[in-house]
Amino acid sequence: MESMLNKLKSTVTKVTADVTSAVMGNPVTREFEVGRHIASGGPGMSWRIYNGTKKSTKQEVAVFVFDKKIIDRYQKFEKDQIIDSLKKGVQQLTRLRHPRLLTVQHPLEESRDCLAFCTEPVFASLANVLGQWDNLPSPVPTDIKEYKLYDVETKYGLLQVSEGLSFLHSGVKMVHGNLCAENIILNKSGAWKIMGFDFSISSSNPSDAEPKYVCKEWDPNLPPLCLANPEYVAPEYILSVSCDAASDMYSLGVLIHAVFNEGKPVFQVNKQDIFKSFSRQLDQLSHLSPGLLRQIPEEVREHVKMLLSLTSNVRPDADQMTKIPFFDDVGAMTLQYFDSLFQRDNLQKSQFYKSLPKVLPKLPKRVIVYRILPALTSEFVNPDMVPFILPNVLLIAEECTKEEYVRLVLPDLTPVFKQQEPVQILLIFLQKMDLLLTKTPPEDIKNSVLPMVYRAVEAPSIQIQELCLNIIPTFANLIEYPSMKNALIPRIKSACLQTSSLAVRVNSLVCLGKILEYLDKWFVIDEILPFLQQIPSREPAVLMGILGIYKCTFTHKKLGIPKEHLAGKSLPHLVSLSIDNNLNLSQFTSFMAVIREMMNRMEAEHKTKLEQLHIMQEQQRSLNINQMNQSEETKNTPSPATQVRDIDEIFGGSSGSAGVNGKENGSSSTISQPSRVSLTLEEKQRLAKEQEQAAKLRSQQPLAPQSVKPATTTPQAKDLTSSLLNNMTSLNNLSLNSGTRTMPMQGGTISSTFPAGPTMGGMGSNGFNSPMGFQTGGMGMGMRPTAPGLYGGMATTTSTPNFSALTQNQNQNQPSKPNDMSALDSLFASSKPKVSMNQMAPKPAPVATAPSPWLNQFGTGQTAPMQATPMGMTGVQGGFGMQANPFFNPQNFSQPVASSTINAGVMKQSASVNNDLKDLFG
Repeated sequence: MESMLNKLKSTVTKVTADVTSAVMGNPVTREFEVGRHIASGGPGMSWRIYNGTKKSTKQEVAVFVFDKKIIDRYQKFEKDQIIDSLKKGVQQLTRLRHPRLLTVQHPLEESRDCLAFCTEPVFASLANVLGQWDNLPSPVPTDIKEYKLYDVETKYGLLQVSEGLSFLHSGVKMVHGNLCAENIILNKSGAWKIMGFDFSISSSNPSDAEPKYVCKEWDPNLPPLCLANPEYVAPEYILSVSCDAASDMYSLGVLIHAVFNEGKPVFQVNKQDIFKSFSRQLDQLSHLSPGLLRQIPEEVREHVKMLLSLTSNVRPDADQMTKIPFFDDVGAMTLQYFDSLFQRDNLQKSQFYKSLPKVLPKLPKRVIVYRILPALTSEFVNPDMVPFILPNVLLIAEECTKEEYVRLVLPDLTPVFKQQEPVQILLIFLQKMDLLLTKTPPEDIKNSVLPMVYRAVEAPSIQIQELCLNIIPTFANLIEYPSMKNALIPRIKSACLQTSSLAVRVNSLVCLGKILEYLDKWFVIDEILPFLQQIPSREPAVLMGILGIYKCTFTHKKLGIPKEHLAGKSLPHLVSLSIDNNLNLSQFTSFMAVIREMMNRMEAEHKTKLEQLHIMQEQQRSLNINQMNQSEETKNTPSPATQVRDIDEIFGGSSGSAGVNGKENGSSSTISQPSRVSLTLEEKQRLAKEQEQAAKLRSQQPLAPQSVKPATTTPQAKDLTSSLLNNMTSLNNLSLNSGTRTMPMQGGTISSTFPAGPTMGGMGSNGFNSPMGFQTGGMGMGMRPTAPGLYGGMATTTSTPNFSALTQNQNQNQPSKPNDMSALDSLFASSKPKVSMNQMAPKPAPVATAPSPWLNQFGTGQTAPMQATPMGMTGVQGGFGMQANPFFNPQNFSQPVASSTINAGVMKQSASVNNDLKDLFG
């Protein structure tokens, strides 16, 4: 890689040095910039050809440079002869002006080191193209090495040379004297031009009808640059020192042979013994073998044979050669017509341009791009011819690559984009809009192409508007979305609203309908659909166009219309249009079909939405209910510690010893009253008293439990009647002293069902573990142990009983007004605090008879015969304590009456209290 870079660097340095040394100091460099070495040509391939530009106009030129170093080996007089010969040829070329001769842009300039002049842009010499690469840069340029002549180029090139010779012979009366491949130059467009007039001979009697040419004798001792190419020189020029126009025609014959034989002339001449060679050549020319011309096309083979004839009179002249059938080729004639186009009028030009699209496909691309295209674009200056030229230019553009289009076609098309007259220009561009948008760079599209489309939409000509609206959908996918949204769509809408032509309005709607798929959904909903309601006319075609846009928007999978827009805007508009009197039955049916489809979809979408909302609401409702149930369960199911605290509050903190939760002197005195809206005055008084009593109890010292020694001997029988009476008396006193701590009865009823309870064990320090149970006649009344620690505060048998547990029932959350039982208060002693019957039972009842006072202490209720349950009385001394008595279990007194009709104050008494006690205790 490094070696390649070094080689490239040395080559560039060498070329730059050659250019600098060859041209530096020449006056040509003051006006022209000399570029790279591209070709060689002229007599002996002695002229180096460089590309260049004119400094003032940036016009492209070719700079021919003759470096004097190549003749340093010659003597001074020989150098002078060579320089004089070269100067003569350039000066003669500068004086001659013809399309078939190389055009000189700047005359010959001489400096100490070189000769230089400037011509039209050049590609190479014919000798270079045919494989003669002398005096070319190294390496040989790829475009020259790979250049192959097409048949049309060969035919038209030879025709051009023939026309050039005709001009010289007939117009100037001059013999070229050195017509060969070295002196034929291919310009930038591929045209063949004649140069090298170093050995040209002018007629000595130009005024006479028959020109006379005087030639010099061939001098083999002269330097080669001072002699014509002997391989192309006619035999008579060397052998008889005579020449005329026919001598150039012989050179033309040799040139034709060389073109079809890779640059080889008819004979190879020994330049050291030129005369002997030509003598031998005469014999061969007199008997030309068929194989010698076999590479030449058959239609021109006979003419070449005539051109190579030894007799000059047999050779066709230049004018005759231009008319042979070989040159009657369509491509050659087309190229010839282009070269003579400046001589034609507009009518002839228009007819030629109309037929040109049929010929272009038959021509090589190189010929079209470099020969025909420049000729066409040069005619854009004639506005009347533009509509005839433009289709051909666009046809050529289709065959060009994008790079060729931008470099060769677009610069000439840009001014035409802005031409508004004649109107056919706009039509042609619109028909080829896909080509323009595909190959034109985005910046040029924005600045040149789209403004032309906008002008077409707003054109005053209805035909232009219709065509533009019909063509826009074909290339809408190539237009950038911002340009379509902000420039094209507003103009189409404006044309639809402002035009007075029904065709333009309908075509506007059709155009919008076709380009909907390239638009954004919300742009269509916000801009296109509201625009439809602004259209004033009600012709059936317009109404069907509106319907089509609605339908396309509604059914297109990319777009669609929301149900809110359907209900609020689209359907009302369509319904109002559907009953227009201008619509026929088929059109009305189309409207109704679209309306029905919209209604069905709107119904389905909204129904689906409502169903989803319903499901979500149901799920939310069930979730809320579950949360409420969980919160209620949490609220209604207290923890064991909370239960102990609540029981302690209910009993007013009467515990004298530490509870189950490990705390002493009771717990918090806060009394919760769920489901209470407000408290009556009596309840507030009672509450205050309870709080006061609770405070007193908390201030007391805990009572130490008394240990009971179990009896070791057989218990002696006691008088149960006297023991019971003593206990009753003690119980009455205790009950009267503790009446101020009763809780209000919450709940209207107390459960009438008392399941037969299990044994109640662990009753504190009194040592009673005996199971107890009582059966009543109509309802079961038993004892069930409560939660652990419920009676944790009752440590002794003499603890004050608390009947506030009567407030516990199953309907605490359903409060009702307590029944008035104040009539029973008179049964108690007047001087002692007592427990109000309103606090003991929910329903009042008058007292039919005065029962025993101790029964009133336990509340009223329907009594029934009681069957005593055996009780273990082991260890009882002086009567049984409260824990052993089932009546002192608050649960046994929390039951309500079985029916509201039962009088709570009436009790069925037995024959006597003793009988009851006997039934109870056996």
